[in-house]
Amino acid sequence: MAASSIVAFWAVSLLLIIIPGPDWAFTVNAGLRGHVLPAASGIVLGYAAMTIAVAAGIGALVATTPAALTALTVVGGAYLMWLGARTIAKPSTPRALANAPAGASRATLVQGIGVSGLNPKGLLIFVALLPQFTNPHWSWPVAGQISVLGLVFMLSCAVVYVCVGAFARTILHPRPASARAVSRVSGAAMIVIGAVLLIERLVA
Repeated sequence: MAASSIVAFWAVSLLLIIIPGPDWAFTVNAGLRGHVLPAASGIVLGYAAMTIAVAAGIGALVATTPAALTALTVVGGAYLMWLGARTIAKPSTPRALANAPAGASRATLVQGIGVSGLNPKGLLIFVALLPQFTNPHWSWPVAGQISVLGLVFMLSCAVVYVCVGAFARTILHPRPASARAVSRVSGAAMIVIGAVLLIERLVA
């Protein structure tokens, strides 16, 4: 596999990652609770599942099957809206860390998997983007090439979202009121993004 293709894909994927979206909103909110690593790990695992789906051809099948894509959009949009509503109802604050229930980090990990793994736009981007940087004439099979590109995307996600979560945690830790406000804004962003996903699919 050509190194130039990997570098080109990395540059394009990094631009996609740094654009704020549901992953950012979720990571910022989790960072306020001190769950930076579980949140980033969950998001990465969600994209790992997406990479496997695309490499196996399942992603393209879902993307070209209206009923399957609609089902994924409804589930993903509803999940984001539910998560956002929970965040607004119980905004994260640094002080909540002391009273965090056992298993909270594990719950954040699972939520992160849902945020990225149920994102229909993420799947469509993967289906459209990954194959463009592969070549059936290279010595590696296309599925292997897609797996490498997916790994590059996941590593970039891990670095960016760990930094985002840690930054949110560091800046807002001494400011509980600001932390609550940012948490509510993150929740509202997830609700809006989820609603937009549903509306776009229904209109389409």
